[in-house]
Amino acid sequence: MNSTPDPDPTLVREPEPAPGEYTHQQIVRIIGGLMLAMFLGALDQTIVSTSIRTIADDLHGLSAQAWVTTAYLITSTITTPIYGKLGDLYGRKKLFMFAITVFIIGSALCSFATSMYQLAAFRAFQGLGAGGLFTLVLAIIGDIVSPRERARYTGYFMATFGASSVLGPVVGGLLAGTDTILGITGWRWVFLVNVPIGIVALVVIFRTLHVHHVRRPSRIDWMGALALCLCLVPLLTVLEQGRGWGWSSPRSVTCFVLAALGLVLFVAAEAYMRDAALIPLSLFRIRPAAITIVASVIVGMGMFGAMMLLPLYMQIVHGATPTQSGFLMLPMVAGLMSASVTSGRIISRTGRTRTFPIVGSALMAVGMFALTTISADTHLWIVMLMMLVVGYGVGNCMQPLVLTVQSSVPPSSIGVATSAATFFRQIGGTIGVAVFLSMLFGGVGADISHAFDDAKPQIAALAQDPSYQPTAVDRRVLAGDRSVFAEVQDDSSIIDQMSPVLAHPFKAGFADSISSVFWVSGSLGVLAFGVLLLMPEVELRQQSASAAAAAERARSEAGE
Repeated sequence: MNSTPDPDPTLVREPEPAPGEYTHQQIVRIIGGLMLAMFLGALDQTIVSTSIRTIADDLHGLSAQAWVTTAYLITSTITTPIYGKLGDLYGRKKLFMFAITVFIIGSALCSFATSMYQLAAFRAFQGLGAGGLFTLVLAIIGDIVSPRERARYTGYFMATFGASSVLGPVVGGLLAGTDTILGITGWRWVFLVNVPIGIVALVVIFRTLHVHHVRRPSRIDWMGALALCLCLVPLLTVLEQGRGWGWSSPRSVTCFVLAALGLVLFVAAEAYMRDAALIPLSLFRIRPAAITIVASVIVGMGMFGAMMLLPLYMQIVHGATPTQSGFLMLPMVAGLMSASVTSGRIISRTGRTRTFPIVGSALMAVGMFALTTISADTHLWIVMLMMLVVGYGVGNCMQPLVLTVQSSVPPSSIGVATSAATFFRQIGGTIGVAVFLSMLFGGVGADISHAFDDAKPQIAALAQDPSYQPTAVDRRVLAGDRSVFAEVQDDSSIIDQMSPVLAHPFKAGFADSISSVFWVSGSLGVLAFGVLLLMPEVELRQQSASAAAAAERARSEAGE
């Protein structure tokens, strides 16, 4: 009697995934390409910020350096919701590859810039691609992985984000500080470094990313896109330039009026386009989505504000270089990464997210209020401990909020919902940075004056010291030249040209002004906490958007 032999266990294959689902190996390969793209976008944000001063000096356009940032910010912000909507309509793979290609071309063009205004134009082109990087990465993850399982992969992306946050200032400082590399000026490599990374990302994504897409015929919201441009271009311009122009100047007022008009027209266009809108107004009728969007604006204001103020504190008050300040930001990055990984594991097991952003916003508020106590004499390890708390709080907010909004909308609208949350967080961050910088530089002059009044005995003793040899800047300060106060606000390196006794009041003034801004940032954390208490519990779906689309397609074919 012949018996059928048992199959060789080495030849047994894993069961085929259901239509629209992906195996763990497939997901890991896809995520490799997505992480490269995220690294590309995140690195660019930090690597340019530490090298812009060197670039401006070399191109003889220091006064125009703000336009380089503004141009990139405008195009990347405007295109964020557009990429989200087009991805829902036409699929994300080709659109994602298009965004990376535009970013690569823009990066290469930036390396050939011969003036600051030319660089600003090339950065604007680069931003057209950058707007799709973060949005499409998060939306593609929503396509291939269910919200319950998605949290398992959070650590990969937080590690990528954290690595870029630390490497950016370091690499930017090193490249900008090098005269030439392979016969090319060092700072030009700040942009050229994106090219090989982007090409590798393109190849990996082309070979591995095969997302199932159900095409849904729909109108394109051209009216909404034009109205959004009319709203955001003047708004982002005045937020970046208003401090120099004066908030009540004719140019600023004109920008605010145009932005308000654009907002009214945008809302009207979205109401007219209904479900075909870039950001459908129906999204705001879904309570979890509406609360997520409001919380994203508030958290963005507090988070980006802190991430902008703390490097200034490290560099001006403690004399850190841009490279050193990047390393000193490690505690915040570590807190963000550890919170994201921990919350991700718990969310993957329980499928519940509500608690994490509530706790995260509370921790963010505690950390921000703790930072109100910093001074010129606060030890760095104490500041870094406070930063750890802030990072841990922010880490509990970011990913859970994205998961919540993706599970609260139909699978066909994941791109729109993801881009809306990203878009409003970026707008909140832009507003926060503008407001915080205005508060900082609006009050720093008075704080420096108060610090000088407190330091009069030490300054008098210094002037009477026979061994004291004043520098040229010292003589101006001792002579009562108040113009030094204004010059320091434009070029903080002047502080390094003073004796420690005279430099201390300037550092104390900056520290006091920075710490006072954290009262506002902490209040934003409290406001976010209050808003998030209104969030209903949303149980995360156990089916990916791609699987849901495949099931929908199967039902449609069966009905036919």
